[in-house]
Amino acid sequence: MIDLKKMTDEQLALAYVDGDNKAFDLLLQRNQQKIFSYILFVVRDQETANDVFQETFVKVITNLQMRKYTTTGKFSAWVMRIAHNVIMDWYRNQKADNIVEPTVDNDLSNISSRGLIDGGIESQFVNEQVLDDVKAMMNLLPATQREVVYMRFYQGMSFKEIAETTGVSINTSLGRMRYAILNMRRMAKNHDLVMM
Repeated sequence: MIDLKKMTDEQLALAYVDGDNKAFDLLLQRNQQKIFSYILFVVRDQETANDVFQETFVKVITNLQMRKYTTTGKFSAWVMRIAHNVIMDWYRNQKADNIVEPTVDNDLSNISSRGLIDGGIESQFVNEQVLDDVKAMMNLLPATQREVVYMRFYQGMSFKEIAETTGVSINTSLGRMRYAILNMRRMAKNHDLVMM
């Protein structure tokens, strides 16, 4: 008997295509937190995020059953691309012009900082304050720049994966990151914040 837990996501996807439903259960378990966090970050509403998440995985299942998945890339990047497309469709249906519009109550409290910091209680407090300042500045970035920063630093995606997920070139992804960093540095300077 094959041990599914030792299989890569790509192997699990192919096992599901071949009829192993337990392989899909494990795929979902491995990827749901990352995908849901991304969706919630973009749509900023728990109920909408749940709907988009469900729609995403319906499309994942449909595409897998239609054998539209190939192992040329990472499974998680493929799912992120589907999630991105579902979000774009949702916003089009809402007649929104941008992926995310900054608002007064637009915060990033749904992003956990626990895994990003290390050290004692004092350094943890300082790091959490720095992360809170970074999140506040991210809220002020244009949507495309905020999305790239989130994917890069909070989800650890490569610029190639970001480009594939958002449907732009790698150079565009790099450019958005560059402008995001420049904008955040300017904001930090204007508000006398010290970024460590």
